[in-house]
This record gives sequence, C-alpha cells and structure tokens, in this order.
Amino acid sequence: MSFEGARVMARPQDIWLASGVRTPFAKVDGALAAHDAIELSVPVARHMVDRLKGGKPDFAVWGVVVPSLTFSNIAREVLMDAGIDATVPAFSTVMACSTSMMGVIEAAGMIDGGGGDLALVGGVDSLSRVQIGLGQRLSDWLRKFQQARSLGQKLDHVTHVHLKDIRLFIPAIANRTTGLSMGEHTEITAKEWQIGRTQQDEIALASHQRAVAAWDRGFFDDLVIPMGGLARDGIPRKDTSLDKLARLPPSFDRTSGQGSLTAGNSSPLTDGAAAIWVASSKGLARLPAETPRVKLVDWEIGSVDFRTEGLLMAPAFAIPRLLARHDLGYADIHLWEIHEAFAAQVAFHMKALQDTAFLRDKAKVPRDFGAFPAERMNPNGGSTALGHPFGATGARIISQAVKELSALPGGRRAIVSICADGGQGSVLLLESAG
Repeated sequence: MSFEGARVMARPQDIWLASGVRTPFAKVDGALAAHDAIELSVPVARHMVDRLKGGKPDFAVWGVVVPSLTFSNIAREVLMDAGIDATVPAFSTVMACSTSMMGVIEAAGMIDGGGGDLALVGGVDSLSRVQIGLGQRLSDWLRKFQQARSLGQKLDHVTHVHLKDIRLFIPAIANRTTGLSMGEHTEITAKEWQIGRTQQDEIALASHQRAVAAWDRGFFDDLVIPMGGLARDGIPRKDTSLDKLARLPPSFDRTSGQGSLTAGNSSPLTDGAAAIWVASSKGLARLPAETPRVKLVDWEIGSVDFRTEGLLMAPAFAIPRLLARHDLGYADIHLWEIHEAFAAQVAFHMKALQDTAFLRDKAKVPRDFGAFPAERMNPNGGSTALGHPFGATGARIISQAVKELSALPGGRRAIVSICADGGQGSVLLLESAG
C-alpha cells in the first residue's frame, strides 16, 4: 500500500496512537554519555512491553539516525536485548529528524492493511557515542591486506599504502549534497525570510519556560522513565532570560555580522530514546486503560529541492496540503506540536503558513487558512528546551501531543510537524476521541 493510497482510501478501521515513554534527554557528553543507542533503547522498550495485557506487540519499528558498524537492524537488536519475545518481527527505519514519526506512519500503513493490531514504535540517538570509521581507501586497503594469504603478500601489500589514504571518517551533522550543516542552512533561510534574533530568542525562552512548568506540574511524570541517574530532562533552564539569550554569540554565521542562530535558540546535540504505540481498536484493548490515546486521522510527507528551497521548509508545504484535504483552517487545530530544530525554523514556518503568495505559488494551495495561533503551539516545551536526539524526537513529540490532546473534549484536533535534513518533513493530523 502506498502512502498516497493510504491517505485517500476509506480506512477499514480506526488507527490509534497511544502515548509511550522515553528516557530523560541529556546534552551530548552528559548524564547519558555512557550508553550507546541500543542501551538507551532497551529500558524504554522493556517498560512499554511489560505493561501490556497481551504480552507482546504484533511487530516493532525502531529507528536511529547516526549509523554504527556494530548493527544494521537496531529494531531487532533492541528487542533481543530487552528480552522481548523473539517471534515479534522488527524492522528499522530512518528519515533524519522524522525517523520515529516515519515509523508511526509505516506502522499505521501495516495495521491499516491487516498486518497486525499493535505496533511498538520508537527511535534513539546517542550523540555521545558516535563511531569513527576508516576512510574508504584505507578500508579497501585493510580488507585486501586481510585477504593476503602469505606473509610475503602482506609485506608487499604494506608498500602500497600511501599517507594520503590514511584518513578517518568522522560523521558530521551536515548535508552530504551541500556540505553545509543544518544550522548553516537555517541561517540562510532565516535571512531569506527576515527572521530576526529577538523573535528567535523569544521562541526559545517560551520553550524553556513551558518545559520547566510542565515538569513542575507533573506533565512528564508518566512519559519519562529514569535512566543513568537522571530522572528528568537535563536541558530545560529555569534561569534563562531574554537578556541571557541575547548575550550569546552566533553559532553558525560568525563572520558576516548578521548571524542570528545561537546555542540558546537552537536545539542542542542530545542523547535519548523514546517510544509510542500504534494500534487498531482491537490492539488498543491490550494497553492499560489509563494510557492516553487519540485517533490518527491522516498524514502528509513533504519533500522539497533544498538546492533552491530552505533545507527545513518541507513542513510549510505539507501542513497546508494536509489541512486543505480536510477543509480545515488554522483555527480548527486546537494543538500544534512543531519540532523546534531551531527557533528560526519555527518562525519561518509560521511566516510561510500565513504568506498568501507562498501558499499559492510554492505550496500550490491557493487558499487562506487564517492567522496562525502561536499561543496553541508547543504548550509543554519543544526541542529547543527538551532536546533533540534525532531518531527519538518523533516518538517524543507525538507522545506529548497524544497526552495533551486526549485530555480535551472529543473532536479536537492536533497537528504534529517535524522537519528533516534532506529537505523533507512529515506531518500528522490527530483527533481526540472524548
């Protein structure tokens, strides 16, 4: 079943999302630095499955963005190390920052097509445990050296290695095509959309304030499990202010005098894992009754040519297309969860969504959706304050949205949006059941 077909067909059954749990999120080289991607994932997966009434999910999807030479299908490895029934099929997925949201979409498609009733979906990244590899030429030389059968052949092979071949491969948070980091790309788009430093710092401050308030009132208590001596996120700051944010130097454009992205208004490099449930109505009955749940109404996957459009602009194309398909305006959405890779990215998304020319000429949706209700956005904090382990962000942000939306009266709607490297992004439309 294609994604396009899944969007327009009459579904044979409702698809539900039920909130899961995650580790606390910690800055790179911080409290979770001793744990690799599998070790971060195992307690999350085990906690999820231990609470099931039916014993095990029908299948699992897990994703990681930063690659490792020690595994290929992390989903299977997580289930094995967690002691989950080995008969549960598990496969991995990846789409940069949208990774675990894509896992949700894939799981929904499988359930929609009769492939099961309950899926465990999650994602992870350990930016503290990035594996350094050998350059391709050195890897080729080493493989051939190992294949040499005699000492003489090995000694002869040694003479063929050159200093220029002795290079290490260190993964970088940069786009392969352009060579620019996401921060450098976002600086370009921020300048194109005339997004100022003050607006970015205001968005970042609100994110921290809302995250701290959410923790203080217990919102995250059933969404986060302790790990590594950490019981809550280590990134939200009670003591930040606009004055403190304004004093931080630019992080990505340090030379033009116009750089506006800083360590304070950008999401930090983060370690963490998160999971969520995707279920049919039948599968939902296997979860504890108190688990927050909402209906998955629809989704949209966006992709733009980032050589001419902003690298992180895809959601600004996808959101209006998704809303137009359901004849909805911005005011019809009661909760907006927008991934804050950068405060500037949130700002130019909001600006584009209210730009008539952009909607007509770029997004190809010639209609007015009304004013964007910023006061309904990220009420419990976003990635700037909570952190952003690439593969885990989708499950984190969806679980937050599910819990918040499920507490509202029936028929209320939410949009969950994530931008991703490569000029891509994904958006979900959710609805409360009441």
